Amino acid sequence: MVEMRLASVRVEMSTRTPILLLQEAGGGNRTLPIYIGPAEAQAIAQALQGVVAPRPMTHDLMRDLLNELGAVIDSVVITELRDKTFYAEIRLNAGGRTHHVSARPSDAIALAVRTSATIYADDALVDAEGVVLEADEDEEDDRDTDELVSEFKAFIEGIRPEDFES
Repeated sequence: MVEMRLASVRVEMSTRTPILLLQEAGGGNRTLPIYIGPAEAQAIAQALQGVVAPRPMTHDLMRDLLNELGAVIDSVVITELRDKTFYAEIRLNAGGRTHHVSARPSDAIALAVRTSATIYADDALVDAEGVVLEADEDEEDDRDTDELVSEFKAFIEGIRPEDFES
C-alpha cells in the first residue's frame, strides 16, 4: 500500500466537477485524481476548514457514532478502480476486532479528515492510475482555504437540476 495525503479538493473547470487529489506521502510524485460529488466535496472542504455545523452533518454523525461505540478508524484505503468507479475501505477496530467496511472514496476521505486517519491506496492502483502533475499544478495552491471554500460554494450555488441530465 502507498500512503497518500489529501493534496486538495478542487473543481475541474472544464467539466465543473469536484475532484479529490491524493498525493503520495513521503516525497512521492504521483497523484491519484478521483472525481467526487458536490456534497462530498463540500463536506471534505468544511472539515479541512474546521467548520462546525450547529447540528452534526452526516460524516460528523458517522464519526460520533463510531466514537460512542468505541470504534477507532485505523485507516482508509482506496482499493481499486472498476468500470470507471473507485472503491475504498474504511478499516477500523471495534470490540477487539478489525473490520473492513466498503465505502465510496469521498465518504472514506471525509471520515479520515475528521478522525486524522491515515489514507492509503493500493500499490497497483497508484501504479496504473497515478499521474505526475506539472510542477505548477503539483505545488500547494497559493490561495488560502477560505478562498477555496468560497469558490466551491459559488460552484454549488450555480448547480441546476438539468446539469445532472444524461
